[in-house]
Amino acid sequence: MGRKLKVLIIDDSALVREILSQGLSRDADIEVVGTASDPYVAAEKITKFKPDVLTLDVEMPRMDGVEFLKKLMPQRPLPVVMVSALTERGKQITLEALAAGAVDFVTKPKADVARGLQAMLLELAIKVKIASTANVSFWKHKRPASGPRPLDEKSTRALAESTDKVVAIGASAGGTEAIAEVIAGFPAAMPGVVIVQHMPPGFTQKFSERLNTLTEMEVKEAADGDRVMQGRILVAPGGMQLEVARFGGIYKVQCRAGEPVCGHMPSVEVMMQSVARHAGKNAVGVMLTGMGHDGGDGLKAMRDAGARTIAQDEATCVVFGMPKVAWEKGGVERLVPLDKIAPAVLRILSGGEP
Repeated sequence: MGRKLKVLIIDDSALVREILSQGLSRDADIEVVGTASDPYVAAEKITKFKPDVLTLDVEMPRMDGVEFLKKLMPQRPLPVVMVSALTERGKQITLEALAAGAVDFVTKPKADVARGLQAMLLELAIKVKIASTANVSFWKHKRPASGPRPLDEKSTRALAESTDKVVAIGASAGGTEAIAEVIAGFPAAMPGVVIVQHMPPGFTQKFSERLNTLTEMEVKEAADGDRVMQGRILVAPGGMQLEVARFGGIYKVQCRAGEPVCGHMPSVEVMMQSVARHAGKNAVGVMLTGMGHDGGDGLKAMRDAGARTIAQDEATCVVFGMPKVAWEKGGVERLVPLDKIAPAVLRILSGGEP
């Protein structure tokens, strides 16, 4: 890998700092250059050590992780991986941290701590490496998603005639904010949307609730048997695979426990392959920022079945992994900047070009 990745660990617990430091230091590609007990100490150490990646505790007494990110990212954007508790408050703050610029997160083990700790440290090392490749420079000028954007009447009328369509969106690292920006541009008359964002159980419901405040559509965590219908966005539940199936003239989702596919559950691949089989040319596929190859073959299957497909371009991706793979496999008609994706989807649905 060349030089080692420099990591700074920020956590108010001395024990956690020691555990994370020892765990990450076992990875030959990572050097823990320092630890900090709170964001005030961290600010000095960032200047001193110039780390490549920060790990940041979600809940800290003097200043929580979200407040720290809101101060850090506009001034000195750095890739950050959050370390989250599985509490309701922890989940909420984690989503706020992703909205404030964190690349990804890991969760502290709740049960079977010894075995869970090793799994968490391995996951953290992987996510630190992924985060080191992230493009976070745009946070210097970033404005948060503020809610639904107005749509002209002509587009609304055209959409009303495309209610049998399905829009399938896949995302991973950096995806929570990319999804928020895209769906803010979707009107209430929009055909049904299904989303897979890589997230563990317990977080997708909170994520859905947040998205529901940002768009004119109804957003909910998908449940087995939910109908894919006009005005509704269904988010695949963490820890389950989501498939879209056709029943007569309607589409429904099937949510089931199973095995990870492409390393993930929910998997974009599983969702997009099902959309290719059951919706074919009535579908639109969108691949957003994310690490790895999940959904690359699925988006190609959608395009081969007659669906229209686009993906986020490299310049606006936090991690240009999943869109790049889908593009190289021939599954993408056009690479589109993030702020142009919603208009491109609406043009497709209205019978135009992306």
